[in-house]
Amino acid sequence: MSIAALAPPRSLVAELTYRCPLGCLYCSNPIDFARSQDELTTAEWQAAFAQAAQIGVLQLHLTGGEPLLRDDLTELVASAHACGLYINLITSGLGLSGSRLAALRDAGLDHVQLSLQDADEAGADQVAGARAHRRKLEVARTVARLKVPLTLNFVVHRLNLDRLGAMIDLAVGLGARRVELASAQFHGWALLNRRYLMPSRAQNDRAEALARAAAARLRGVIEVAFVRNDYLVGAPKPCMGGWGRGTIVIDPAGRALPCQAAASIPGLEFANVRTHPLGAIWRDSPAFNAWRGVAWMKEPCRSCAMRERDFGGCRCQAFALAGDPAAADPACELSPHHDAIRAALAEPSENVEPVYRAARASRAVSVARTSGKN
Repeated sequence: MSIAALAPPRSLVAELTYRCPLGCLYCSNPIDFARSQDELTTAEWQAAFAQAAQIGVLQLHLTGGEPLLRDDLTELVASAHACGLYINLITSGLGLSGSRLAALRDAGLDHVQLSLQDADEAGADQVAGARAHRRKLEVARTVARLKVPLTLNFVVHRLNLDRLGAMIDLAVGLGARRVELASAQFHGWALLNRRYLMPSRAQNDRAEALARAAAARLRGVIEVAFVRNDYLVGAPKPCMGGWGRGTIVIDPAGRALPCQAAASIPGLEFANVRTHPLGAIWRDSPAFNAWRGVAWMKEPCRSCAMRERDFGGCRCQAFALAGDPAAADPACELSPHHDAIRAALAEPSENVEPVYRAARASRAVSVARTSGKN
């Protein structure tokens, strides 16, 4: 993709912290995230939001880890709102009281995306590695009471797919405007737990059919979105809408990435917003330009009719499964590396021990306003 044809980014994913009170089995945070202790300060995040708005970003997604562990979150929301950004808080809900939500709403928060692990309390707490489900339900009711638009997000996998209908019913009952049923994406901790989380094809197909039927039945009541499992579809998704096409991710220490898993690819150097203007990073960074557009593609992607739609799929998945980030995504049936998907699907799930996300934090930690360190 030529620089002249490069469109501005539309979304900024701000990973405010990797600290989190949960230990979810499918967490997409980097395995070595505990080394990322040097979080951006309040002022540094505010500068990043202002630069994002200046280069065309419209939507800001505040995530982590758990963004509520930033004690400056209301201040950050107010700054982003002043820049004209639409602000979505992606949260476990733990630490979100009614008074804090009201303060966030009044500061300019537009939307809450609340993660739930299951419709069943025991199943939810098992996956989260903590007793959190009841508190999450209370938070969902508080969000509805304060009239903040609510999306419920369920990451779905072998352990909970058979309760998909109950998840949808729960979302309706809690007054959510949207329920996202997102198949586990096997990066980070989820990749470590792939054998434990991978559903059978039959289980996945039943759930997907149920989700489609619910979407039609509940149209006008709630939006039902089912994000398909890469391993079971036979065709790749355009990861992040295509590498470096519409989204910037900033990690807690200030590195700007094309996607949240990009740091798993060795050899890429990511410019930091502490030292580089965000617009220059978007336009000129070698990491963002590495797999933009289609010119970099090898066969079979280079001549594929889908290349301008799926953009070769996921570069991080290509590296993880094929050892080559420029390879055709092994999720594609046409990829010469598709056998890696077949092998993964054939892995037994019996006698597998779960690996919980480590280095959890159970309380808010004050963030230094000047040094950027905890």
